[in-house]
Amino acid sequence: MKHAGTLGITVAFLLTAVCTCPPAAGADDNWPTWRGPTATGVAAQGNPPVTWSESENIKWKVEIPGRGHSSPVIWGNKLFLQTAIDTGRTKSADAQPAQGPANAAGGRSGRGGLSTPTPKTVYQFDLLCLDRATGKVLWQKTATEAAPHEGHQPTGTFASYSPVTDGKYVWASFGSRGVYCFDLEGNLQWSQPLPTMKTVMSFGEGSSPAIAGEALIVVCDQEAGSAIFAFNKITGAPLWRQDRDEPTSWATPAVVDVDGKTQVIISATNLIRSYDARTGALIWQCKGQTRNVIPSPVLGFGMVFCTSGYRGSSLQAIKLAGSQGDLSGTAAVAWQIDKGTPYVASPLLYGNRIYVFSVLTPKLSCYEARSGQPLFTEQTLEGINQVYSSPVGVADRVYCPGRNGVTVVLKNADTFEVLAANKLDDGIDASLAVSGDELYLRGNKSLYCIAKK
Repeated sequence: MKHAGTLGITVAFLLTAVCTCPPAAGADDNWPTWRGPTATGVAAQGNPPVTWSESENIKWKVEIPGRGHSSPVIWGNKLFLQTAIDTGRTKSADAQPAQGPANAAGGRSGRGGLSTPTPKTVYQFDLLCLDRATGKVLWQKTATEAAPHEGHQPTGTFASYSPVTDGKYVWASFGSRGVYCFDLEGNLQWSQPLPTMKTVMSFGEGSSPAIAGEALIVVCDQEAGSAIFAFNKITGAPLWRQDRDEPTSWATPAVVDVDGKTQVIISATNLIRSYDARTGALIWQCKGQTRNVIPSPVLGFGMVFCTSGYRGSSLQAIKLAGSQGDLSGTAAVAWQIDKGTPYVASPLLYGNRIYVFSVLTPKLSCYEARSGQPLFTEQTLEGINQVYSSPVGVADRVYCPGRNGVTVVLKNADTFEVLAANKLDDGIDASLAVSGDELYLRGNKSLYCIAKK
């Protein structure tokens, strides 16, 4: 572990100067973004099951059309998620995406078969709304139809973005196919085009949008022409755009109020950057992440925690109050870990503990969030093969789904203690959602509601 100076500011002061944007009043059971109401992966209340199987504690299970790694978001009795459905129809002149860097139709999108072929058919990009109590589809709206201009990583999908909602509207980004705003009854309010992206090795897209005050923030990091956009969340009017010197990344922005100003923090390969949500002006930047940044930042204790794990390892805790300019190598980096950090899964900040997986393996580490002191490191979650899904915390437990359908449940504690390992008949790549005493797990085929019966 590398230390770059002491905290220097008391936690009490930081908690008054720095806070995550709060959820709406009375929204304790809502899960409005893919990392929950505080974007840390934690549900403040609820007591979902510790054990389940295909025949135990399944309230309902519904098949979801198409494919997607979009995680569910929840408001009240409604659950939203995105999917991409191959219509089987061949490309036509009126179903082409905006022109951009594309590969020959039907050819390999990336080198060495590391991505799927460029599709020859048109996809339907849909937003679904389900009744949270029954799983019944209340409405299904097609945002657009398009023939994707490149493939994706073989285990990826064309709907890996998750939506975001504020209880009045729900926003869904389909990346190169644009961003869309619906009301909660499924009526389209506005849409905006986005750049036709060329991702590294044609691995695909997946940075979810974030709400920052009156702005909807969308990041489009690609191999050339990366940018961050802010739209008025109600009207869709462009507010600002900033070009970014970044290769492809997939991290979702973190939004935080610091010293009375809302900041948008984005973790990426070249730099972690913080922008003024109102103007788009750069506030600070910091080096230290690896290539192909996928995990999204989490916020707490007056710091932002950024991590990545491709061809290297990095977990950085960066102090927020008073930070400006280039923070690289300064005391603003409170602590840093350079071993056993995640490639895909975002960290979980639960109480004073931060949990991270090691690359794609089921090896979990836990650190004291304020100091970076290790509590346990690279403990194996038996029964899991690989991990894409981000861990979630509720009821003083940590839920860790694996790609083979096994979810290991741990005690939220300084020591490693497994409470249960639960197997479903579906692979799980999306992150789970929590509402009250229920868990919502999106598998590769079906969406499960897990609740005590």
